[in-house]
Amino acid sequence: MIGNITKMKVQLAAPVKYQLPVDDELLDMNAHIGKHIRLESQDEINCIACGRKTKKSYAQGYCYPCFISLAACDMCIVKPETCHYDAGTCREPDWAQEHCMQPHYVYLANSSGIKVGITRASQIPTRWIDQGAGQALPIFRVGSRYQSGLLEVAIKNHVSDRTDWRKMLKGEAEPRDLKSMRDDLVKLCEKDISDLQQRFGEDNIVFLPDEPVVEITYPVEEYPQKVKSLNLDKAPLIEGTLLGIKGQYLIMDTGVLNIRKHNGYKVDVVLI
Repeated sequence: MIGNITKMKVQLAAPVKYQLPVDDELLDMNAHIGKHIRLESQDEINCIACGRKTKKSYAQGYCYPCFISLAACDMCIVKPETCHYDAGTCREPDWAQEHCMQPHYVYLANSSGIKVGITRASQIPTRWIDQGAGQALPIFRVGSRYQSGLLEVAIKNHVSDRTDWRKMLKGEAEPRDLKSMRDDLVKLCEKDISDLQQRFGEDNIVFLPDEPVVEITYPVEEYPQKVKSLNLDKAPLIEGTLLGIKGQYLIMDTGVLNIRKHNGYKVDVVLI
């Protein structure tokens, strides 16, 4: 099947269910674990926003004009504490109203280790799955992306905000007591949390003591001992036995392929 691929669609199940979009078709990837797969680049990339052809992909799927003009590609998406909506300089205020000025969650996740992160309510549990987390726990509900970024900054003084993707792909994370870690972090950040509640109101910085830990398992038959990254730009033909899927990575006996990195690539996908 030839078409443009985008990041895999996920569904929380035991294990997670994955579908690979190829144009308008959805391929059931779980059904092909243990089987041979083949992906061949057609030497074409189409922007996932406007559809135009682009020689190079920016910010995981955009052409350069969209990269420099769309709010989805602004630095504040990566660093939400730098949001400039209130300054009147947002690239797309309407887009920001829909995506940024909405309730967000600050969470702890266990993927390559414990990390703090943020996500829109509508992206739970997709965000955790895309990061390859084995456990996740919402710890605060906040009123906007900007507020979540400020709270994340305070918490990441004590715990990482990054995922080591190579470590994540080498096996399952050792279970941790996320609730106990949450309570310790809340104590450590007590002043920062209080300051944010006074600034934005307690209704916008809400502690969530009763949320359950979400356990996530992935369809992986075998983890690689050594992680070798595959890239369609460097090797236009990639094939091998699909050993599993975790995060947005296909784990093959020949290496691992980050599907999200190849958003908009036109590919011939053969599942045998």
